[in-house]
Amino acid sequence: MSSSEEELSRVRHAHVDDDEDENENEEEEEEEENSHGHKHANGTSRSRGGGFFLGRILDPRAKWVQEWNRVFLLVCGMGLFLDPLFFYALSISDTCMCLFVDGWFAITITALRCMTDALHLWNMWLRLRMVKRSLGSWGADVDRLSDCTSARSIALKYLKAKNGFFLDLFVILPLPQVALWIVIPSLLDNGSITLVMSMLLIMFLIQYLPKIYHSVCFLRRMQNFSGYIFGTVWWGIALNMIAYFVAAHAAGACWYLLGIQRATKCLRAQCRATQGCGPGMLACEQPVYYGTTHIVRDTQRLVWGENKHVRFMCIESAENFDYGAYKWTVPLVINENRLEKILFPIFWGLMTLSTFGNLESTTEWSEVVFNIIILTSGLLLVTMLIGNIKVFLHATTSKKQAMHLKMRNMEWWMKRRYLPQGFRQRVRQYERQRWAATRGVDEYEMIRNLPGGLRRDIKYHLCLDLVRQVPLFQHMDELVLENICDRVKSLIFPKGETITREGDPVQRMLFVVRGHLQSSQVLRDGVQSCCMLGPGNFSGDELLSWCLRRPFIERLPPSAFTLVTLETTEAFGLEAEDLKYVTQHFRYTFVSEKVKRSARYYSPGWRTWAAVAVQLAWRRYRHRLTLTSLSFIRPRRPLSRSSSLGEDRLRLYTALLTSPKPELDEFAF
Repeated sequence: MSSSEEELSRVRHAHVDDDEDENENEEEEEEEENSHGHKHANGTSRSRGGGFFLGRILDPRAKWVQEWNRVFLLVCGMGLFLDPLFFYALSISDTCMCLFVDGWFAITITALRCMTDALHLWNMWLRLRMVKRSLGSWGADVDRLSDCTSARSIALKYLKAKNGFFLDLFVILPLPQVALWIVIPSLLDNGSITLVMSMLLIMFLIQYLPKIYHSVCFLRRMQNFSGYIFGTVWWGIALNMIAYFVAAHAAGACWYLLGIQRATKCLRAQCRATQGCGPGMLACEQPVYYGTTHIVRDTQRLVWGENKHVRFMCIESAENFDYGAYKWTVPLVINENRLEKILFPIFWGLMTLSTFGNLESTTEWSEVVFNIIILTSGLLLVTMLIGNIKVFLHATTSKKQAMHLKMRNMEWWMKRRYLPQGFRQRVRQYERQRWAATRGVDEYEMIRNLPGGLRRDIKYHLCLDLVRQVPLFQHMDELVLENICDRVKSLIFPKGETITREGDPVQRMLFVVRGHLQSSQVLRDGVQSCCMLGPGNFSGDELLSWCLRRPFIERLPPSAFTLVTLETTEAFGLEAEDLKYVTQHFRYTFVSEKVKRSARYYSPGWRTWAAVAVQLAWRRYRHRLTLTSLSFIRPRRPLSRSSSLGEDRLRLYTALLTSPKPELDEFAF
């Protein structure tokens, strides 16, 4: 995406309201606070009172803040991926046929979860110091910050917001850690193995669903601040794929946990039918197992672990017990390979969500509800994924298809009109270079139908820095520059293109932004005067004197030069009528001495004539010194009759240049 697309995308989204969940009273308070502001270069500003410990107030559209938001969005995705991994810490021992917690795996997942929570805390600290809106979102300077009454008021608004501090705090509460390290071991010690999975699943859903809502709100807040997230269409596709993958991972983890619950129900049913087996047999002696060798001395546990009938009914095969939709989890619950335990449920989740699953279900209500949720979620997720990817791909390919169609029509037209190959090649080159510069986006067509004030502010924002690069406009006030920005047009010229021919009426003033032009003037006897115009130079200064001449003449002035591009050139064009309007309404600006001096200094005609005049004066001075030093050898001839071959040529060139020399009163407005 080009820079112009990003700017226009920012402008389009800058006027979007904040999240729909925010009430109107908060928006009115923000607008009142944003009506005052002062500039600060690094996107921060000092608070006027209170909140010393909070530090500086942050601008949400500062560059480093936007970079941090992108990183934090990935951190949110990582948090959504980590929480389902707590389910895989539960496993069934193959030797003892009892439930335990994988200690080392639980430590790893807990450490990763604490790292993401630490980043969440840092983001909460930033939000305490961050204004909710920047004045740049209302068309003013992006660096202007709302001058809030104090940093404390910003922190209080964040604390009172519906999607603010308390939601951020809730999503980082250590509920999975507490369930895994405190609740589950105590339940296993009491022999309540069937409650272990239910408790872990409930505590997971209580926090996971608000965490999804929190991530979606943060994503929308990023779009409201900057108008885009990562700046390219492919990142949008990647984010949708990541969201779909995380959903499949969460579904597979829940499927694995419910499969363990179904296996423990089978073991409990067999335990009740076995003499000497109690509920405590289904929980291992060490609830949290770290892989150390431990000799089981309990005779009843040894007998239970060697019971081949129970193993045949519950663990060795899924056909001997009604597992329903969880029959594929039977080999996983006793698998010691952690990677396989994670990857296979992800595969099951992707397969089920993508194909809407061919699930076998029992009549148990919890399993039926789980299957309904999985099928409904799969339908919604696949529909959203395909729709979003279609939109993104259409945004990427539609302009290219339009470009190819336009080129086919142009080729047909050139072939029908029997245009020479040279003309055809020039047309193809221009279209290719125009596409490379704009990517098919017509900026001025996009903003043409916007309200007048908004359109003027947008063009002022996009063109002001480039217009200020033109030396002629550096001494003009903001009002004149605003009117010039509202009327200039962006132009692109391919290499070797003749923009203006000598003698043709001057249609516009050109201000070079990128590239170089050659300005040439044919004199008598084939003598040619050439100069190069680069970024910051301009041509068409004849229009300036034409607009300010009194009495005014309607006929456009003839061009004194031929302009040819030396490379692909981007320039601003100010049409004759637009320049006439600006000079008539702001005549006081153009008659100032600074503007006149700038116009004379950067005018190609004046620069060429001045160079010749200086060179002629220097040669005459050197020749005079030479004659003075040789006066003791021969009588000195009158200076009017002294001459040399170089001086004669320079005099001829000066005489030839006299006709197009700028009139002394041309810029005497």
